[in-house]
Amino acid sequence: MLELKNIKKSYTMWEQTLDVLKWVDLKVSEGDFLAIMWPSWSWKSTLMNIIWMLDDSDSWEYYINNERVDNVSEARKWQIRRENIWFIFQNYSLIPRINVLEQVKLPLIYQGISNKKATDLAMKALEKVWLKWKEKNMPNEISWGQKQRVSVARALVISPTMMLADEPTWALDTKTSEEIMDLFEQLNKEWKTIIVITHEPEVAERTKKTIIVRDWNIINS
Repeated sequence: MLELKNIKKSYTMWEQTLDVLKWVDLKVSEGDFLAIMWPSWSWKSTLMNIIWMLDDSDSWEYYINNERVDNVSEARKWQIRRENIWFIFQNYSLIPRINVLEQVKLPLIYQGISNKKATDLAMKALEKVWLKWKEKNMPNEISWGQKQRVSVARALVISPTMMLADEPTWALDTKTSEEIMDLFEQLNKEWKTIIVITHEPEVAERTKKTIIVRDWNIINS
């Protein structure tokens, strides 16, 4: 489903070359529930941005559904992201001025889907994350855990084949973190492929497979 080969990334800082990824290989199959763990200093955002095709590598091959995508146009990258990978942001990225239902409808409206159909699909997505009763609330009227579930519903509404979640439990208490991981487990059973970026062992233990990134490379897979 997703395969990265020979990923190398470096930056030039103060006239010195700093390696941040060294010949990384990563393969994710359909239906995987995968945790990628690393210390906070291990340049996680670089690898995430490469997976999401927002950043290029110095040397690489990238395949999604057997299509090589590292050398395609920006328009094609946007289309691939829209159809295949939805990113769940660490800070939820909710818009303060619109309610929960409008947050979830937004990706569909951008795709030109009618308001009625978008509303129906958004309500089904909210029901799946146990938030149908919060559709009229504003972001400042719901808890951190509910905000995370809104961001998940916003991903689900476009039916992506893969979800990439950045530190999805970082601001949550233990009980709410478990609820979010329960939700991911349920979605994975419905054949959603899920990649969780985390530094929390308790989160990684809930997934089917854990990859550890250390010293700029994957040390197990």
